[in-house]
Amino acid sequence: MDIPNLYRTRQFVQFSAYGFLKNLRFFDAFLMIFLVGKHLDFTAIGSLYAARELAGYVLEVPSGLMADQLGRKRSLLCSFGLYMISFLLFHQAESFWALLAGMLLFGTADAFRSGTHKGMIMTWLAHHGSLDQKVAFYGRTRSWSQMGSSVSALLAGILIFYDGQYDRIFLYSMIPYGLNLINVWSYPPTLDMGSKKSRRPGFRVVWNRYLDVIRNIRLLRIVHSAAAHSAFTKSLKDYLQPILLQLSFGIPILLDYSLEKKSGLIIGITYFVIYQLSSLASRRADLFRDLHKIGPRSLFLGLCAGLLYGMMILMELYWAALLPVVIVYVIENIRKPILTGEVADEVPDDILTSVLSTQSFWKTMLTAGMSLMLGVLIDWQGIGAGIVMGTATLLMVTFALERKIFFR
Repeated sequence: MDIPNLYRTRQFVQFSAYGFLKNLRFFDAFLMIFLVGKHLDFTAIGSLYAARELAGYVLEVPSGLMADQLGRKRSLLCSFGLYMISFLLFHQAESFWALLAGMLLFGTADAFRSGTHKGMIMTWLAHHGSLDQKVAFYGRTRSWSQMGSSVSALLAGILIFYDGQYDRIFLYSMIPYGLNLINVWSYPPTLDMGSKKSRRPGFRVVWNRYLDVIRNIRLLRIVHSAAAHSAFTKSLKDYLQPILLQLSFGIPILLDYSLEKKSGLIIGITYFVIYQLSSLASRRADLFRDLHKIGPRSLFLGLCAGLLYGMMILMELYWAALLPVVIVYVIENIRKPILTGEVADEVPDDILTSVLSTQSFWKTMLTAGMSLMLGVLIDWQGIGAGIVMGTATLLMVTFALERKIFFR
């Protein structure tokens, strides 16, 4: 099937709807401000982020194997149920421990979701003889995810502007997640690998095949490159929120409104623009797929942009600091469809979810370490210096890994 016809199918619409609804997390652009409002320092916030990632760390690979073996739809439905419970906990939380419980549930939900939906997309393309279109197709569906983040940030900003309450946006987030649960439930059985007993090769066979595949050095290089940049982006992105809050003080508009309402609207609009650009980058990712060694080169470019971001904050050039953040987001959304396609080239379809979960597992480990490190450094030296030191450390570690392990 050629690519224009792929975009006219019902399944493309459902895949796109999945990403759009999944990213309607109205709290996402305000999570750090919400946590700061709970009187937590950045070390405590970094600890919460690390706990979220470590919950996924424990279940990441087992959840991928379970999805391949027992059914991908069941894995996703379980994930959405856990997300919705975590949203309720965040809304009600008044203590660090209640927030920690919400983060642990959120991380568990991430573990059951990560890699699973990408595996379903690749399975569907394989069934239609269109696996050669995977970068363009996945990039297009992922662009709808970024569009969801964009719309989410804008709507959340408007809700906070009129409401002034950060905690209620967790309740609003339950609505799109309930709709997505219905969307995934309606996926065809052919995408639910392992749902028919006749197709199950047995857990031990799946595990042995997985071990054989994961020893592939080229695959490990792709997995590391994809995971490192995604972890960096995830660890860094929320530190834009305090900067935008700082900018809200000095903007001579909406002077009759409270800081919460004013900052909510400004943060919402800023993230709306950033995610619109991310959506465009993902949609056009296939234009970059033939660039030589896009993984290592773009990884270092993204890390250097993060370093520049920290330096701009350190020099109090807050408006200028927005540009390197945009660069990090754009690079992430060009890389992800391309590297996911490269993983699919290296891995048999029936264990693809397991391998993608391994990538998420490595990303989880890196994100947990970075989140905790950034929290401690920022409490010690401030946001700008903390980001500079943390990013410089990651650059040195990544350079050492690339030179000593993957390119020896």
